[in-house]
Amino acid sequence: MSSKSKTPAATGNHQSGSGVFLEDDRSSAWAWLAGLITLVFVAVPISATLAFATNPRSQQLFAGRLSDATTFGYQSFWWIITLLLVSLPFLVGFGISKLSSRTLAVVASVVAVLVILAIVLGQLFIF
Repeated sequence: MSSKSKTPAATGNHQSGSGVFLEDDRSSAWAWLAGLITLVFVAVPISATLAFATNPRSQQLFAGRLSDATTFGYQSFWWIITLLLVSLPFLVGFGISKLSSRTLAVVASVVAVLVILAIVLGQLFIF
């Protein structure tokens, strides 16, 4: 009998890793971490904007011009802000995982468009 092992010859293609992520796939681990950190930072604002969007009586908390806005305008404004905050961790994670100048430009432009949209809707419906 020979002393050779009976393992396949393609053991060089085996990728060792720890946990969910492979050692070769470090950018996705950093993307998950950056997205998670961003989610931690925006968790309280998300819950606040969600409360403002779902409770029509919260409009009375804001004195002045916000109390005079229509209910639809007030709620749609807060829903858009909520969606913006919820999408932020995904955008940060996607930008970190790709980490090219083109991807970062696309992510920055999407965030800029959403901020401009929130400002315009705020001017139309609330102020």
